[in-house]
Amino acid sequence: MRYMSDDHTHVQEFFTERAADWDSRFPDDGPAYASAVTELGLRAGDRVLDAGCGTGRALPPLRAAVGPSGVVLGMDLTPAMLQAAVRAGRDRAGCLLLADVAALPVRSESLDAVFAAGLIAHLPRPADNLRELARVVRPGGTLALFHPIGRAALAARQGRQITPGDLRAEGNLGPLLAGSGWRMTSYVDEDARFLTLAVRGR
Repeated sequence: MRYMSDDHTHVQEFFTERAADWDSRFPDDGPAYASAVTELGLRAGDRVLDAGCGTGRALPPLRAAVGPSGVVLGMDLTPAMLQAAVRAGRDRAGCLLLADVAALPVRSESLDAVFAAGLIAHLPRPADNLRELARVVRPGGTLALFHPIGRAALAARQGRQITPGDLRAEGNLGPLLAGSGWRMTSYVDEDARFLTLAVRGR
């Protein structure tokens, strides 16, 4: 695993402070996670990565989707978040790894899909990091960029305005994905959720 840059340190500090009560702050997000996982179209036996898994809220629905013969990996940069996932028992749904999405400890083209909740806003080099996610997914595999509330609702919660440079805006995200080995296939940004699906190029 790469050593942490200043950007990584900032992300780790942010989430370390919030890990212990993260789930209790957002207790109603479970159904939104499950619904987003369903849209990945996973099948029994698939191999899937939850990139930036946090406390592992996506791991149980991912395991349910791929079944006992599938592989579920949960990777996060922040040890405290992974510890919270273990306390919640979600390590039973997947293998938890401390890892950096800039240099994933996974063989090229070895996965069928990547699920990433709330990740893109924390990527220090989005194009490079999305390219690394593409590296580990087979051609034709899928990516879900998810957040349990949409951009406007999230901005309002954080007391800020959406800017034209927001990476998650459709006009910005589509070209970003295309330049990183992905093709956007759907885009939803509504109060109840944000979900972009993309397919790995061949």
